[in-house]
Amino acid sequence: MHFAHDTIAALAAAVELVNSAVEPDTMTEIAHLDAFFDKHGYTGAHTRDAEELAAVRALRTPLRRMLTSDRDTTVHLINQTLATHRALPQLVRHGDVDYHIHAVPPDASLAVRIAVETAMALIDLVRDDELTRLAICADTTCDGIVLDLSRNRSRRYCSTTCGNRNAVAAYRARRKGDD
Repeated sequence: MHFAHDTIAALAAAVELVNSAVEPDTMTEIAHLDAFFDKHGYTGAHTRDAEELAAVRALRTPLRRMLTSDRDTTVHLINQTLATHRALPQLVRHGDVDYHIHAVPPDASLAVRIAVETAMALIDLVRDDELTRLAICADTTCDGIVLDLSRNRSRRYCSTTCGNRNAVAAYRARRKGDD
């Protein structure tokens, strides 16, 4: 399945934001938010203040619910988000990025833009019945979300850290069994 660039970008940003709440919290300072903003190519308003940081941090729980719910619940949450923020999808292009969808104006708060962009990206997954591209990390000690856009759907861990921790544990278990 092929997804549009803006869908992939919005989902990757949403998953990273939600996973920033998994211990240790990695979204605690304005500098962290600045790095997130730059890494994910956001444009538009960015006030770089404590209020904005708090609003973005507050998104993590509702986004987690939107990303991990069953299909019907996800659809309800998408529709609720789009209605709450009066989303009006429009094609735009800016910088080096060709036409893509923005559904709120660039002066909307960063938290609103993240919420609406996540909802818009999830529409593609729902329409293609691809919500299984989102899962909880296979590491039993982790609650991180995995975004698996690979062709063979082989991604099981939210990060290299979790994957390595489980590989080492499996290796040690095999070694212990050999002794």
